Amino acid sequence: MVEKISWTAALWASLVASALAGPSAIQPKVGEIPPSDLGKSHESGLPIDLAQYRGKVVIVTFWASWCGPCRKELPVLGHFQKVIGHDALEVIAINLKEPRRDFLGVLRANRDFNLNYVHDAKGVTSDQYGVQALPNMFVIDREGKVAHVHRGYSERMLPAFIEEIMALLPAEVLSRRAGS
Repeated sequence: MVEKISWTAALWASLVASALAGPSAIQPKVGEIPPSDLGKSHESGLPIDLAQYRGKVVIVTFWASWCGPCRKELPVLGHFQKVIGHDALEVIAINLKEPRRDFLGVLRANRDFNLNYVHDAKGVTSDQYGVQALPNMFVIDREGKVAHVHRGYSERMLPAFIEEIMALLPAEVLSRRAGS
């Protein structure tokens, strides 16, 4: 009887603790300032802080090697990065909770694209962003606020996505690209 009461008390305590902990983080919404710490850059090993990109448009996308739409999205973002340039746009591609070898396999397959990759093996950053489905992208404006949130990927969304990004870029970048 005492064992049954102890087990019931332990179960009850566990349920109360999980209820008090609440759900995982809620995704940043349009107009909000998202979490600034994005983990460490794969290339430099240095911490990535969104504040260091103030004045640029930043695309933060969460992906995984097993996610087919993610594998299609990364080259598109790589092309954006190449065309627009790092002076006005920074794409930060955060891998979601995968073994290092899977992460590195995707990097090798996309080596022609100069993206800022982060390996979020423990999901610290993805948890802060409330990521529950992939791909999950946050477009952050030059003031550091979320301008757009996208879940999923399809080629049909590209024209609207291009317009969103172009609307956030400064006029001098747009005129420079028109002259190219």
